[in-house]
Amino acid sequence: SEAVEEKVSLSDRFGLWLGFHNCDQDTFFAMIEGYARHYGLDVPAAQVRAEAVEWSVTRGGRSGRVAWQYIQDLAGRLGKPLD
Repeated sequence: SEAVEEKVSLSDRFGLWLGFHNCDQDTFFAMIEGYARHYGLDVPAAQVRAEAVEWSVTRGGRSGRVAWQYIQDLAGRLGKPLD
């Protein structure tokens, strides 16, 4: 409870809010495919899409944050660092 109050206090003091808004599936796939291309994660597109759908369902939605978390997990499973 105290930690939450501290965070709210900081956000009120500095006015910084980060929103992770839901997006449609095509936008979600575009984010993931863009990250995968950028970081050279060579996985078939059909596999990435299937895994990404499952990831978003188990994480409660599709957003930029969820897409990034999926890419981090994928890179870890592939043993590729994200530089």
